Amino acid sequence: MNAPRPLISKRDIACSFSRAAPTYDAAANLQKRVCTQLAAMLDEERLDPRTTLDLGCGTGLSTAELVARYTHADHLGLDLAEGMLVEARTRSDCSGIRWMCADAEHLPLAACSVDLLFSNLSLQWFPDPAAAFAEAARVLTPGGTLCISTLGPRTLYELREAWRQVDGYVHVNRFQEPAETRRIIENAGLACTGFQVRELVMEYARLSGLTRELKAIGAHNLNSGRATGLTGRARLRALEAAYETRRSRDGRLPATYEAVFLRATKPRIP
Repeated sequence: MNAPRPLISKRDIACSFSRAAPTYDAAANLQKRVCTQLAAMLDEERLDPRTTLDLGCGTGLSTAELVARYTHADHLGLDLAEGMLVEARTRSDCSGIRWMCADAEHLPLAACSVDLLFSNLSLQWFPDPAAAFAEAARVLTPGGTLCISTLGPRTLYELREAWRQVDGYVHVNRFQEPAETRRIIENAGLACTGFQVRELVMEYARLSGLTRELKAIGAHNLNSGRATGLTGRARLRALEAAYETRRSRDGRLPATYEAVFLRATKPRIP
């Protein structure tokens, strides 16, 4: 059985991602890869939404995907981190997008007002997923579609196990079991129409490449129970030595992500 997820502060999440906003796009290689695969799930249904919501839109990478697909729809981009929205407004070529800084657990939207809710690798940061999905179900129109990607607990297991050889602190974010995510969505009253779990492996020449990337996108360690202060050189050397045992024959260091893809619909009113 996996250990329970440590609590993550909403304030810490917003501050971390706001600080990372200027460097996010250049480092968001995994996010772009997952977004492409998540968007492919939209092709499995003939959708013609009047309103789309990109929940946890960040700098607007996935919002742009929705705008390109559904040119006649109204598009909303919502994120908890104001810094991300500043970048989204600056970089977006689409003046018609409505950007909102808000909490996914308390959406500032009317009931039954969104036809397509899309969320790429953001739901894993929500402290209360059940509240977030209840809100998603509330704002979706009857027959509306939810299409999300998130992360499972095997994400960055190599880094987690390497840190265990160094100290007893929490260094790597823990994420929810895929089956639990599906259960919460169905408990919110949505019907699952697509569900996949895939392991995606990113590769790096050095461990520092991975840790810099995590910091650049704001996804470094945000858990309670994390070590405070600077990490000493001796601990870093010990971490690098522990991780080095993972190096592949072609000389690369792997970092595994457990990507969860889920599509659901809100039942129509009889």
